[in-house]
Amino acid sequence: MNKTAYHALREQAAWVDLSGRGKIRATGEDRVRLLHAMCTNHVQQLIPGTGCYAFFLTAQGRILADANVFAMPDYLLLDTEPGVLQRLVEHLDKFIIADDVSLHDFSQATATIAVEGPQSEAVLNKLGGMPAHVPGSLVEWGHRQIAHASYTGGTGYLIFVDAQRKHELVAELEAAGVPQASLDDAETVRIENGRPRYGVDFTEAQIPHETRLLNAIHFSKGCYLGQEIVERVRSRGQVNRLLTPVRIEAAEPPARGTTVQREGKDVGEITSAAFSPALSTVVAFAILRSEAIQKGDLSTAAGARVTTAERSAPTTEH
Repeated sequence: MNKTAYHALREQAAWVDLSGRGKIRATGEDRVRLLHAMCTNHVQQLIPGTGCYAFFLTAQGRILADANVFAMPDYLLLDTEPGVLQRLVEHLDKFIIADDVSLHDFSQATATIAVEGPQSEAVLNKLGGMPAHVPGSLVEWGHRQIAHASYTGGTGYLIFVDAQRKHELVAELEAAGVPQASLDDAETVRIENGRPRYGVDFTEAQIPHETRLLNAIHFSKGCYLGQEIVERVRSRGQVNRLLTPVRIEAAEPPARGTTVQREGKDVGEITSAAFSPALSTVVAFAILRSEAIQKGDLSTAAGARVTTAERSAPTTEH
């Protein structure tokens, strides 16, 4: 871990190269109607320059992918995890029948640089970026775009820039005294902040309510693929397993998949973990049975004490 960059992510500002993230541009007159019918959030109410976070579900209500969806005057931009890009494109393409919609993968041609930390907005303002204050918004910055969307779950922005001009942006950030943080640094901070990642902390094995990321769901938007399951779970008000931020009394973070127990019985497993220098303990996410969360007294199979932590990720219902 680069302690200088790590502390900058928490207390000042640092940049992270996230160019591996998937980027899809949807064009055509039917793009809004199609995406609205395919994801959990309200794409139809987005005006140019605004965005939202959403899940794409299977017919069985399982999470196929997540994405930041941004509306521009003549296209929709989807920003998603690297490992799900191709699957998401194929999934959407299956439902384009007589629709005027085209999907373009421009991930390789466009780099993604995250600027994260409490001073990230001030840094971008100083460089002339003028990022918008509203979460989910997207503004033009010359040949770049700045999205108010955080990778670590704190204050942060994603900058989309032509891959061949990425070095220009990096040079400006470094000239402004902004250090580069590694993906490992960013992973530690995002776990500290209680921001889970698709493909790491939750997968197609989960339904939306299990993630507790209810800001991804608009409960009155109308029909979309997988909505019947989402509404059934909401109306019953019972979820058996929940993704939960935890702290572990151990010197080293346990491996992904490590069993969590209560009174010798398996009640869940660790999905991601890192040692937090700021908190002097291991921070992690775990998928846990709901009753075990309420009763407490948890530990890993090796005997390390596990306690649930306050969740800082957004959980607002629309």
